[in-house]
Amino acid sequence: MNKVVKNITPSEVMELKDLVNANPGEVVSKIIVQNDKVSMTLFAFAQGEEIGAHTSKGDALVTVLEGSAIITIDNVEHTVSTNQSILMPADILHALYAKEPFKMQLTQMFE
Repeated sequence: MNKVVKNITPSEVMELKDLVNANPGEVVSKIIVQNDKVSMTLFAFAQGEEIGAHTSKGDALVTVLEGSAIITIDNVEHTVSTNQSILMPADILHALYAKEPFKMQLTQMFE
């Protein structure tokens, strides 16, 4: 049987933010789904950690699970906090900086 979803126990109530934790100086990721059409990854960032400017071949939806970060899209800064989301369009330069300890779900969709 080929499982699409991994690292999550089926039929179990959970909070996604509890599945990833970062120590000082770390960025931690946990892949939930990864295939040619969609990728879902949980991230935890220690305060001050970042992902530098880059592009992606697919649209990327960030959903904040805990904390806040500055997400820069096409040179415009956006502050996002717990329970907020922002879409980073494909092929547009974007970056992320954790203003405080920060957790997110990243869902990327590809054509």
